[in-house]
Amino acid sequence: MKRLFIFVVVGLFLGGTALFADESVLIDFTKLGADQAVGTNKVPTENGATLIDYSAVAGASFSDEEKAAMKSSLALNNWQVTLASSARSVANQSVTMTKEASTNPNAKQFNGEDMASKKILGIRIHFPTEPFNSWAMIQPPFDIPAYADKDSMQGTKLVTADKDKGLGEKFNTYGVVKNVGVLKSLSITVYGANFPNGIGVVVSDQDGTEQTMFMDYLQFDGWRTLTWNNPNYVSDVRNRELRKFPLYPKGMPFLKLMGIVIYRDAAHEGGDFVTYVKDLKITYDKAIIDTTRDINDEAIWGILQQRAEARRLAELKRLGNIQVLRFLEQQKMDATKPQ
Repeated sequence: MKRLFIFVVVGLFLGGTALFADESVLIDFTKLGADQAVGTNKVPTENGATLIDYSAVAGASFSDEEKAAMKSSLALNNWQVTLASSARSVANQSVTMTKEASTNPNAKQFNGEDMASKKILGIRIHFPTEPFNSWAMIQPPFDIPAYADKDSMQGTKLVTADKDKGLGEKFNTYGVVKNVGVLKSLSITVYGANFPNGIGVVVSDQDGTEQTMFMDYLQFDGWRTLTWNNPNYVSDVRNRELRKFPLYPKGMPFLKLMGIVIYRDAAHEGGDFVTYVKDLKITYDKAIIDTTRDINDEAIWGILQQRAEARRLAELKRLGNIQVLRFLEQQKMDATKPQ
């Protein structure tokens, strides 16, 4: 019996298969419902867990009341859909949008998960009816920050607790997964309505390198989990390229969601297209193994903290400038709501 146990253990280590790969939620749209009111608005329009404050880059010409309203989030209604340039007419873009949507709480796909009070991402795209290829990109309202700290609303301000400062974990599983080495697979839970359109996912790493993965076609009815498997993933450790890297100051690699792409083929009918997305998950190898070392390098040198702070400020400035322009444009628009 003991001899058999040793053989099994040795076999597991020599096999080196994907049994040791991790699985994480890249983003779960059921957690992005509107639950937070901002400014003078009494109705929740933003998602509290992913709220960002961009008033710091707005300048001094705005009132305190206006700055209190300068907040945005990954709330489902805030996601934007950009059509290909050849399809981006006013008529097509004006009816292309995302919305909060509800699903049947007894949907079999979710294995008894309580969906009664949760929302999902609803997508409507109006493609051209002319016979040419096209696409549409569903994107978050801002480039998801990878280094933002967790915070919470206190009055009209977002406040970060001391224990969360410098960790950069605000958007973990809200579009960002840290410590991602080799990506093994990516899956998306999506609702099909027999449309022949294709769907893909765009992700980016810590170096800004983007990768688009084509998932499958949506020509089915109901919920389905579509999975992309990395064709270059090597499951046998004996066939992998083995390299050593400096342990410090090595930044934490991550994977970030950039958007979801819907493809329309010229041979298929254009016009309105509708679908729904629940979540995206990834399976991956860790880039860095957490080990206990004799010396706390970061406590002495603080290099990683300095780098993270610089990146946080750069992210805030970049996304804040765009949001301020949108805020000003919103002020110019007619305040009356369409019937």
